[in-house]
Amino acid sequence: MRFVSEAIAPIGENFDTVAMGRGEPGLPTAFQWRDEVLTIAALAAARKGTKIDRGDVYVKRHYFDVVLSDGRIATIYFERQAKPNQPRWWLYTIA
Repeated sequence: MRFVSEAIAPIGENFDTVAMGRGEPGLPTAFQWRDEVLTIAALAAARKGTKIDRGDVYVKRHYFDVVLSDGRIATIYFERQAKPNQPRWWLYTIA
């Protein structure tokens, strides 16, 4: 795995409306990263990163381990508390 930690942009309108109905981010089918399009072939795992603030536990990030259409494995995450006009989706690692 190679650590990346760069913003990515969702492509298209193919969001997971079932997840969004549960208050979770809908995982798009593809992302733009640098000069390449990362197309998601399969979701391998999903998990949440939390933070504690004044004794309460909040979900800070939603992590997704995905298999890309070219066979590479990537971890992407959705930043729940992104500031206005800042990216919400990030490529964390890729192999």
